[in-house]
Amino acid sequence: MRRRSLLIAVPAGMLTLAACGDDDSGSGKASDSATPQASGSSSAPPAPKVTDGPLPAITAGTKFGQKPTVAKGSGEPSKELAVKTVIAGSGKTVAENDYVSADYLGQVWNTAKVFDNSYDRKTPLVIQLAQGSIIDGWRYALTGKKAGSRVQFSVPPTWGYGEQGNQQAGIKGTDTLVFVVDIKDTFNAKSSAKGTNAPQDDSALPKVGTNTDGKAPSVELPKSAAPKKLVAEYVIEGDGAKVGAQDSVLVQYKGVVWDGGKEFDSTYQRKQLTSFSLQQVVKGWAQGLTGKKVGSRVLIVIPPDLGYGDNPPQGSGIEKDSTLVFSVDILAKM
Repeated sequence: MRRRSLLIAVPAGMLTLAACGDDDSGSGKASDSATPQASGSSSAPPAPKVTDGPLPAITAGTKFGQKPTVAKGSGEPSKELAVKTVIAGSGKTVAENDYVSADYLGQVWNTAKVFDNSYDRKTPLVIQLAQGSIIDGWRYALTGKKAGSRVQFSVPPTWGYGEQGNQQAGIKGTDTLVFVVDIKDTFNAKSSAKGTNAPQDDSALPKVGTNTDGKAPSVELPKSAAPKKLVAEYVIEGDGAKVGAQDSVLVQYKGVVWDGGKEFDSTYQRKQLTSFSLQQVVKGWAQGLTGKKVGSRVLIVIPPDLGYGDNPPQGSGIEKDSTLVFSVDILAKM
């Protein structure tokens, strides 16, 4: 049976790398606006037919990355999913269950009321195109598109927020929604860091592989004693934005125990990326990734006092007072 991530919320008794203590930070970067996250419906409707219109005109902000202005819908919207590639990109193709990084604007068809946009926040949305994670209209409209594309689509209630609508955003259960989405990047289980290899000259520290083929990097441990203080060094230095202490991140990672090198967790083994808030993990993770650049691979060596100490997760195979070694690829900020 495949293990779930040590970094996500799991039932009591299962492994978790989450920090101990009270947690009032929610699930990461909460927003007062209505992102296209799913409303929590337990079952998905049948797949829609995809048509090419009608769709209202984009009257300003017509270039990729610019905040668009979209006209009010004219006449009745399609009862199906209307999708148009406004700008065709040449990047990686988006697949269902991928994570996408995208800027977007959403408005109501018959009023042109903008209920949310990421352009003003200057932070792209990073979200998984998976059932239950995002409204179905996004899953069907963006799957098969390429990074670098601008996609416009209209979403009837069936594949949007359903009959209940979204009161917070002022969306009624009868509203068709119009989105313009600029797909900046896409990530899946084969994604890796991308950047410049950093020197690994300290013979007292582990050496981490620099492969970027989506396979787990090697971690070669020295025969010397484990460091007493936190180590956080670039293996591959990316050129993205620096991670802040309050941020959430999307990562690939592999964790081993310093003594003996036993692997105790890996997204590569699960073939599934992990996202988490730096406020919700052990101190060694939070401190080790803060200030590091998106796109990087980071070696983190966590001493016991910044990890699990004398209380490791039951069944993890981690002994008390173990020093932990991680290779972490920072794919995106969320």
